[in-house]
Amino acid sequence: MATLRKQYAVSRYVYSEDSFGEDYEKVYRVRKTTLDHVKEYLTCDSKRAKNAVLSLLPIIGWMRIYRVREWLLGDVVSGISTGLIAIMQGLAFSLLASLPPSYGLYTAFFPMLTYFFLGTSRHISVGSFPVLSLMVGAVVTRLVPDEGPPANITGFEGLTQDQQRVLVASSVTFLMGIFQLAMGVLQVGFIVVYLSDTLVSGFTTAAAVHILVSQLKFVLGLTVPGISGPLSIIYTLEKIFVQITSTNICDLVMSILIMAMVFIVKELNDIYKAKLPVPIPIEVIMTVIACGVSYGFNFEKRYDVEIVGKMVSGYEPPMAPNVEVFQESAVEAFPIAIVGFAVAFSVAKVYSIKHDYTIDGNQELIAFGISNIFGASFRSFAASTALSRTAVQESSGGKTQIAGLISAMMAMIVTVALGFLLEPLPRSVLGALVIVNLKGMLMQFREIPYLWRRDKTECLVWLGTCLGAILLGLDLGLVVGLGVELLTVIFEPKGVKIFRIPSPIFFANIEFFRDKGTRPSGKSRNNIKLLQTQDKENMIESYMNMEELDQPTDLKGFPFQMDWNAELPSNVDVPRVDLHSLILDFSAVSFLDISAMKGLKMALKEFIRIDVDVYIVACDVYIVEKLHMCMFFDDEILTSMFFPTLHDAMLHVLEKHKDDTKNEEQLSPGASIRKEECSSTDYNEMMFTLYHFSQLSH
Repeated sequence: MATLRKQYAVSRYVYSEDSFGEDYEKVYRVRKTTLDHVKEYLTCDSKRAKNAVLSLLPIIGWMRIYRVREWLLGDVVSGISTGLIAIMQGLAFSLLASLPPSYGLYTAFFPMLTYFFLGTSRHISVGSFPVLSLMVGAVVTRLVPDEGPPANITGFEGLTQDQQRVLVASSVTFLMGIFQLAMGVLQVGFIVVYLSDTLVSGFTTAAAVHILVSQLKFVLGLTVPGISGPLSIIYTLEKIFVQITSTNICDLVMSILIMAMVFIVKELNDIYKAKLPVPIPIEVIMTVIACGVSYGFNFEKRYDVEIVGKMVSGYEPPMAPNVEVFQESAVEAFPIAIVGFAVAFSVAKVYSIKHDYTIDGNQELIAFGISNIFGASFRSFAASTALSRTAVQESSGGKTQIAGLISAMMAMIVTVALGFLLEPLPRSVLGALVIVNLKGMLMQFREIPYLWRRDKTECLVWLGTCLGAILLGLDLGLVVGLGVELLTVIFEPKGVKIFRIPSPIFFANIEFFRDKGTRPSGKSRNNIKLLQTQDKENMIESYMNMEELDQPTDLKGFPFQMDWNAELPSNVDVPRVDLHSLILDFSAVSFLDISAMKGLKMALKEFIRIDVDVYIVACDVYIVEKLHMCMFFDDEILTSMFFPTLHDAMLHVLEKHKDDTKNEEQLSPGASIRKEECSSTDYNEMMFTLYHFSQLSH
């Protein structure tokens, strides 16, 4: 049956801000004075107090609608299933953090207690996450290496190596929590927008490679010291291959069997998930079997297998973080905080959409910040969420965070009473469980051919982030990924450059905007050298040699202007580029201060004087009013440069330069779009493509 299609056509004039104002009367909003805003902020009534309490304690909202008969059984079953997995993952991921396994149980318990009251997601399972564990482990091995003396930190005196490492991990987690709490209080939850799906995918894939390499020493039964910093993965692989002949066969065979069984059962869980009431907890089953076999055949003594060993029984009193560790790890703690929040928020968002409720990014930052601060005080390490654990919690019937609280109680029971049963567990089993759970992240390599076919710019972001994180480490790799992503903001179609500004413009970033906005055009400030006659060559030469700060900031009085289509003197070499129009997309610009106005005005004049038409689109009406109030417009910068939409501006550019494309030979910088490219269908497709590629994130 053919799909019913209806056609429609929209016909209207091309509007600039001036022509739009002529046809339509502007409606002014009654704006509040500063005093009105102060009064409103200081006014407190019962409704506002109620909203404040509900915002800070989301548990009140969902507990009021809790359906005991319908939801409680599902939450209990889900909590038990998730708790078993959280225990196994806590033990395994503690190895990534270079800590004794028992401290992974702390991470499965303490952070959940506070998130239960403060978090807005009803489904995520709070606890250890392999990427964060590895990032914390990099700091731990740097300050307390396997070989050689630890860092010169006063708080290390009188402590064993394990105690020193626990102190470092908890202090880094405490600082991570401070960063998250501060960002939540300052209402900067939007920061996750700058981590696009492509960047996160490339970053987590690189993290999976690091995790895989870090667990090889346990699977092979080798003694390999922890290495951190750039190229650490290369050095680790080198040490592994040097010792490869010393592989412990018992560890290797046991790891292969564990990985094979877990992989097969997990695939069956996925295939029959609609028929299974809860997924088969294969990790728990294999762990119990491995513990029994290891204890019965005495693997530690007979085959020299490294086991979990003495488990900490019960909970230790809280301890204060070390300020010296703060100073040593501040650079690493901030990206750990960002990644932890980004992952948790992304997972929470998926399930909030599925179950039709809202989550608050700023409240999530506050919740995770307090949870990590509280957990770090009791020796846990960085907490976020894991997609696999959260999927089990949701698919097994979990409706609220009561399931998460029950899973935390499961970890508490093991810590207080049953931990000794896990002491004979081979560490190679934990390494195998970590590796087999990397399948989802490693399979993200399949995105490369898809991105290459669909969006080469996004593919570049993915590859740059992944390779940077693999070779330079996860912290520097994240910075590299952000840098590559920012570089793809500017997209240059031939003849027209669309520059999207994804943030407010103010004194701190106006110079960055001017540099990035002019450099890709090839007509930078250093190339704005104007001449009319041979007699002015000496003046031009002296002008070209001036430092940038010495150059005139107001070019209005400059006595000549460059004609880029004219023949230049033989001793003047200026790069020519195919650029006739620059479109600045202000759709995301919500603020413009005085310093930014001055810088923007100078930048616009520079382009105008080198014969590049500048247009500003989708500018907020109140910013336009502010520009009028601040005398931004003059005889060069006109209100006719402003257009309500990108579509209007592009149609105006095409109409203005259609005469430049009468023949295929390029006669001037304006000859960039041919006649046959101007059909409505092709143009709409081109517009969509240009605008898509010009955005910072999808």
